[in-house]
Amino acid sequence: MATCYHPDVEFSDEVFPSLRGNQASEMWRMLLSRGKDLAVEYSAIDADDGAGRAHWDARYTFSGTGRRVHNRVDATFAFRDGKIVRHVDRFDFWAWSRQALGPLGLLLGFTPLLRKRVRGRAAAQLDAWLSRTKTP
Repeated sequence: MATCYHPDVEFSDEVFPSLRGNQASEMWRMLLSRGKDLAVEYSAIDADDGAGRAHWDARYTFSGTGRRVHNRVDATFAFRDGKIVRHVDRFDFWAWSRQALGPLGLLLGFTPLLRKRVRGRAAAQLDAWLSRTKTP
């Protein structure tokens, strides 16, 4: 994904709601460095020179709990200069949290409280990754 991104890319999903530029590329590097058993299947791909969309299913073990996850994602893209300049992933956060976090996700996955906690933890992990890799 990092090589497909425009330097001015904006990325957003349920966990990382607002990443820009190199943050988005490094987010993928961080996640993939942890995802030893990640399997991704793509479908419903449709694109032209300016925009695109795709569906993808990711299956992996969530590193925070060791629990198996099957995340179903719908992505939209905007292109500029032959690269992705905007990437938005949408998925059911409650469904993801039930799988990734178990009982905690089941009980609180639909609440803003848990979403905020997950986002905060993910942002801290990305900040730590960026400081280790010396990436702005």
